[in-house]
Amino acid sequence: MNQQYLNAAETKMKAALEHLEGDLAGLRSGRANAGLVDSIKVEVYGQSMPIKGLATITTPDAKTIQIQPWDQANLSAIDKAIREHQALGLNPSSDGHTLRLNIPPMSEETRSQMVKLLGQKAEEANVSMRNGRHEVLNEAKSDSKAKKITEDDLIRVEKDLNSLIERYQGKVSEAVEVKEKELMAI
Repeated sequence: MNQQYLNAAETKMKAALEHLEGDLAGLRSGRANAGLVDSIKVEVYGQSMPIKGLATITTPDAKTIQIQPWDQANLSAIDKAIREHQALGLNPSSDGHTLRLNIPPMSEETRSQMVKLLGQKAEEANVSMRNGRHEVLNEAKSDSKAKKITEDDLIRVEKDLNSLIERYQGKVSEAVEVKEKELMAI
């Protein structure tokens, strides 16, 4: 019985961790990384689509991202979407078939802004995990009141949820630490 509560909580915590990892991949670190641009939304065909659904994204070297649209008609829309994405601050150059993004070295100020943003993303993930834990714990408490589980089971569920969230918050800390080292490396 206790396992169903833990499974529900772990599903929510895994989702929060995966979301954080996706956000971290999109943070600029001074190195070319397809994750910087692959999820930027582009208005094409009357809808909003991520770049990775419209083009091949490669990193020919550590300072360049190359985007080659499958449909050349989308080249200007992709260019516009990247230019409008303020967080990156990148200006693509085009040869008519391919977009190239040169990743400039990051200044100390930019690095510290990225580290601050990193902290915000980590806190969002931790809040999401705490909310998931809280929802599951409330469900267990209502089941206890309805006599579906015993008081001892409720105490066990709460203890297990606390150890589960500690484990996942440790994973968040590890992911943030790795990204921070990457950001601060010159």
